[in-house]
Amino acid sequence: MSEILDYPRPHEDEDNRPFLEAWREGRLMLQQSRSGGPPFFYPRPICPYTGSTDLVWKEASGRGRIVSFSIVMRPNHPSFNDEVPIILAEIALEEGASLLARVITSDASAVTSGTAVELMPRPEAARYPLPTFRLAA
Repeated sequence: MSEILDYPRPHEDEDNRPFLEAWREGRLMLQQSRSGGPPFFYPRPICPYTGSTDLVWKEASGRGRIVSFSIVMRPNHPSFNDEVPIILAEIALEEGASLLARVITSDASAVTSGTAVELMPRPEAARYPLPTFRLAA
């Protein structure tokens, strides 16, 4: 068994800080224009739907469905080498936003487009620096 390495950490800035802080508490946050429009992901200073800079953060349910996915067999960072296969998926959240995230499962063959997923709870997901999902129960 090889040495366990820390995962690379995302760059934190004023646009994504609330998102990353919430994840460290086990919550998934999305932005939305205060005047309306759908929630969106990735964190940014301007709403892609309304053009507004008056944004609010809203907690997401953490539930969604896999739109598409890749099974990664050759990770690009040594900290992931002992974890293959790694499932990286586009997830459509119940709130309407979508994001790319890792899906943790012991059975990669159980993952298909349309599979229901849910955010992994703390402390189970504490080691992952970005929101991570599992197959829904």
